[in-house]
Amino acid sequence: MDHDARALVLLSGGQDSATCLAWALARYGHVETIGFTYGQRHGVEMEARMAVREAIATHFPRWAPRLGPDIVVDITGYGALAESALTRDMAFEMDARGLPNTFVPGRNLVFLTLAAAHGWRRGLPVLVTGVCQTDYSGYPDCRQDTIDAQARALSLGLDSPVTIDTPLMHLTKGETWALAHELGGDALVDLTVEHSHTCYRGDRETRHDWGYGCGDCPACGLRAGGWAAWRGPGAT
Repeated sequence: MDHDARALVLLSGGQDSATCLAWALARYGHVETIGFTYGQRHGVEMEARMAVREAIATHFPRWAPRLGPDIVVDITGYGALAESALTRDMAFEMDARGLPNTFVPGRNLVFLTLAAAHGWRRGLPVLVTGVCQTDYSGYPDCRQDTIDAQARALSLGLDSPVTIDTPLMHLTKGETWALAHELGGDALVDLTVEHSHTCYRGDRETRHDWGYGCGDCPACGLRAGGWAAWRGPGAT
């Protein structure tokens, strides 16, 4: 652990960012969080992100003193730039370019740019994000090459070193569940199941062993598949 290092976690409220928050708190002496409203089709994740923060602070008192402020940046108009299933009520499908229609073009690049600007002001040179190219849903801005290029561009543009940590980049969803257990045992897994939210439809009524969700959107499929891979045959 680096007691003097300061990091900013891009916290969406989903499983991946919840795991990243725990990872950062176990690694850095001071951790803040940032979230974005970008015209999402529902606000469930924005509620979930605060529940995750509060649950981690409550269940892990050794981490609580390291958890600093949170900020939410309103870029609502950004979602209007894309006809995306994350910002419109539409069926989930592949588009003519072979990309899932849940892809919001440049979303992660915009988030990282805004996070770096906030981090520059707050003295938080390390950004932590849950992007992953192993299990990724077809998003080109989740790839390692993209993140490496973004880190270089931000460092040059701010004339100050910016590090982008991607602890999940090469993990499957099953390995992400395993990492949560390694970091915080059953307590972290349980609060991730109960409080984080990944479902594209925003379903908080249907409870599965792996958490809440509709069970048939692409995000639920990845989360459920990862749970089954980690827990073994028969897990649901």
